[in-house]
Amino acid sequence: MYLSKEKKSELFKNHGRLKSEKDTGSPEAQIALFSYRIQHLTEHLKVNKKDHSSRLGLLKLVGKRRSLLNYLVKNDIERYRSIISELGIRK
Repeated sequence: MYLSKEKKSELFKNHGRLKSEKDTGSPEAQIALFSYRIQHLTEHLKVNKKDHSSRLGLLKLVGKRRSLLNYLVKNDIERYRSIISELGIRK
C-alpha cells in the first residue's frame, strides 16, 4: 500500500493542529492527508491514462480538500494561509 501507518502518523504530526499523531480530525491534518493522496493519484494517472475510476476518486478528493480549505477561509484566515504555504497549494 502506498500510505503506511508511519507515513500517515508523520503527516498528522507535521501538519496537525496539536502537532501529535492523535490529531487526525483537524482541517489542517485532513488537508495534508488529502494532498498526499492527490499527489499519489496524479502520478498514477500520468502512467495509467485510461483509469477512469481513479480519476473520479481524484476529483472527489480535490472537492473534499477544497471544501475544507473554504471552511478554513471562513473561520480562521491565518490557519488557512499557513497550511497553504506549508503544502504549496495554490488557489
